[in-house]
Amino acid sequence: MDIHSQKILILDFGSQYTQLIARRIREAKVYCEIHPYNCGLDFIRSFSAKGIVLSGGPSSVYDKGAPTVDKRIFALGVPVLGICYGMQLASKLLGGKVERSKKREYGGASVHVDDKSDLFKEIVPKIKVMKEPGVVCPDYLPFSNLSTDEAPLSVWMSHGDKVQELPKGFRSVAYSNNTSYAAMEDENRRIYGVQFHPEVVHTPNGDEILRNFIFRICECMPSWTMKSFIETAVADIKEKVGGDRVVCGISGGVDSAVAAVLVYRAIGSNLTCIFVDNGVLRKNEADKVESTLKKSFRMNIRRVDASNRFLKKLKGIEDPEKKRKAIGGEFVRVFEEEAKKIKNVKFLAQGTLYPDVIESVSFKGPSATIKSHHNVGGLLKKMKLKLVEPLRELFKDEVRALGRELGMPDEIIDRQPFPGPGLAIRIIGAVTEERCDILREADSIVLEEIKGAGLYRKMWQSFAVLLPVKTVGVMGDERTYENTVALRAVTSVDGMTADWVRMPYEVLERISTRVINEVRGVNRVVYDISSKPPSTIEWE
Repeated sequence: MDIHSQKILILDFGSQYTQLIARRIREAKVYCEIHPYNCGLDFIRSFSAKGIVLSGGPSSVYDKGAPTVDKRIFALGVPVLGICYGMQLASKLLGGKVERSKKREYGGASVHVDDKSDLFKEIVPKIKVMKEPGVVCPDYLPFSNLSTDEAPLSVWMSHGDKVQELPKGFRSVAYSNNTSYAAMEDENRRIYGVQFHPEVVHTPNGDEILRNFIFRICECMPSWTMKSFIETAVADIKEKVGGDRVVCGISGGVDSAVAAVLVYRAIGSNLTCIFVDNGVLRKNEADKVESTLKKSFRMNIRRVDASNRFLKKLKGIEDPEKKRKAIGGEFVRVFEEEAKKIKNVKFLAQGTLYPDVIESVSFKGPSATIKSHHNVGGLLKKMKLKLVEPLRELFKDEVRALGRELGMPDEIIDRQPFPGPGLAIRIIGAVTEERCDILREADSIVLEEIKGAGLYRKMWQSFAVLLPVKTVGVMGDERTYENTVALRAVTSVDGMTADWVRMPYEVLERISTRVINEVRGVNRVVYDISSKPPSTIEWE
């Protein structure tokens, strides 16, 4: 079965949770794509989706210029699910009434649902209490006969408007203390809406609700697996590249490594990987990456030690964005020099992921600031290269699953995200060879102790930061005035939000003791207990 034949279209109205909808559907092994709400009816028709999801969004349906869609999508014969703003918009377009809620709902709430609706089947308890006191019936009872004592579902609300009057043909299939219409359905036209967010973890049965929509209502088949993806991707790469040569830059990160291995699976020795040692890598990182990929896959890897060139470019630069631009610019120059040494190169392979693609087509516009170290577009024009992006349909967790399916070692697959500018943006202030060496040693101890405690895979990122702060200390019988290292460790699902790790005191103690004793030039270690937001994960 074609992995793209069973697919869901998500129309994005600007919700912070839109990517989570896609992730949940993908986790159910059904392919889906996110497109801006204003992509047009012709595109929606041509997409040939088995179902359409209207995401939430920050607007009110009555705001001037509020995002909307052509209401003819409801006549395409394709099931539609509106989530929060999506439900309100569907109600308004189809003749219902939406109004400002007297009581806004943000956070956890309880809703009572009708399990006769396909949206909620096999989710709620089967025994319900009738309105008549003391009477219990194990069979299904009409929704209107259920008391408020039935077992409710916990959900996550985030809205200021609510549906006041349902469109013709709809009925309520869920209610809460705040609204009689927490969910609605028109079973004949297969149009559904939920006022809450089933895609977030704070709605415990959310996955089941979304699965009911894609499997019971849209009748999708679970064909989206990484095994089937490999077969399709390899065939596509072979067709696109033919017998030409491909060059790929690898950094040791998951994305570039998996992209390289997938392309190698397709074209073998026609792929050459270039690993640029920029002088701001972690301890022994270049050696580990090169040996791992060569040992496991016998790939053709060219390693370039350009650390002196990069450190010269970074000399005296303290602004983080200028650091990024200096590193990005020099990377392009080094990469171009090496790529030109390879004959008949026609393609450049990159590990672009789906979140990058979504951002580039967002109706809100691309990011105001694109991180310079990821921008190697100049190579495409200068060398007249065509782009190969085999991972552009995947989320990060899918990339890891793909890597495992390709037989890649855990050392690479489970690697925590590491920034393109490397240690340069974990050294606050000027970057020098001495400061790089100090941070490399401290960072190595941090990772060693966290892995030794069995915590590494439980964290999104864990690392050391070298501060531009010296403090007084006492070592032996002498006073010292040396560097401060900050420890950062966070948990996250996708890096969009993050919480600091409640690290066991004994692990913190071992890290602090070892860093101060073993890393010359450090006499103090502090722990960062900031969450994202308001802080970011990285310090620069």
